[in-house]
Amino acid sequence: MDQCAAYTDGGQPHAAATGNEGARAAAVPASAADGHARIQRLLDQAVSPGGLPGILAEIRDGDRRWSGTAGTADTATGRKRSPQDRFRIGSISKSFVATVMLQLAAEGRLSLDDAVERWLPGIVRGNGHDGGTVAIKMLLNHTSGIFNYTDDQEALNRDEIHTPESIAQIAMSHPATFAPGSDWAYSNTNYVLAGMIIERASDRALADEITDRIADPLGLTGTYLPHGSDPTIREPHSRHYTKLFQTDSDAPVYEATELDPAMFWAAGGMISTAQDLNRFFSALLGGRVLPPNQQRDMFTTLPTRGWLPHTTYGLGISSVRLPGGETVWGMGGALLGSWSYSYGTRDGAHMLTANVNGDWVDKGWDDPIGIFTDLLRTKFSPLSGT
Repeated sequence: MDQCAAYTDGGQPHAAATGNEGARAAAVPASAADGHARIQRLLDQAVSPGGLPGILAEIRDGDRRWSGTAGTADTATGRKRSPQDRFRIGSISKSFVATVMLQLAAEGRLSLDDAVERWLPGIVRGNGHDGGTVAIKMLLNHTSGIFNYTDDQEALNRDEIHTPESIAQIAMSHPATFAPGSDWAYSNTNYVLAGMIIERASDRALADEITDRIADPLGLTGTYLPHGSDPTIREPHSRHYTKLFQTDSDAPVYEATELDPAMFWAAGGMISTAQDLNRFFSALLGGRVLPPNQQRDMFTTLPTRGWLPHTTYGLGISSVRLPGGETVWGMGGALLGSWSYSYGTRDGAHMLTANVNGDWVDKGWDDPIGIFTDLLRTKFSPLSGT
């Protein structure tokens, strides 16, 4: 399982979208209270005996917000999960990185058609990789064919210090997956390279660009990319727990709250809150973060392959077609012990963000994605039941 984008359930692609799909998902249950009660029942079910340690969800409908929690933030103390908990957001980080890249493109600082070699000379080279044939846009929509470095866990765990350059070297030690632009495959290396290009084009740290361009203007007080290898999460936060992908119900549980974020960096190293993610995606989907041309680029999507079922992928953004036929937009992410989903209607008026602080499920779902899908279905499919 990919630790940044831990989704390998096998894609079932459908027609590419250009931003007009998902209007059907704008409906909300006739009774908001009833819908919230059904969401709360799902949260309680997820943490019933034998289930996850804790879960939280926040719903945003225009200016109205509702939050629910269940279970514990800290199994040692019994402290309950809180709507204000910070948590590691994994590959939802990609939505922030792509947004910064598109803002730089809007300012004329770079072009999405620029070759990676122009900005990172000599970095993408060897084993069939050629940065001269890979455009920045191919990094953002995962059509570059560059090997996914998190698939080489042995090499990743062997290094005590991780830099973007060392991560790129891991990827270059493997053959390219396909010729640039000829296919689609999720690769965390793409976004590490994108982060490096942002730093070269802006002459600033990626963490500072995200803060100054997105977090501060939108008032995302709980959102940040850690500098360097700081393993901590700012308070308040939940603890993160993992079974290291073992499926046995008796498998040992490990504490995974503190880890080296440099290992994931632009691909999945950010920290946020449910409220912040809803606010960010509401603004992004609603067209309040990017100019129209860049908004169109971001939401021009391709069918995925070998990723989440029923999805398309744009530039750091994805769509998911729910079992009832509704389409929602946003992104999901996972790191050891922290899985998150943040999806909503195409206009950003209605959002749901959920996080679990464990990476196993023993209560009728195959994995946390099953829980998230049921939450989205309950929220965005008014006639569905739970």
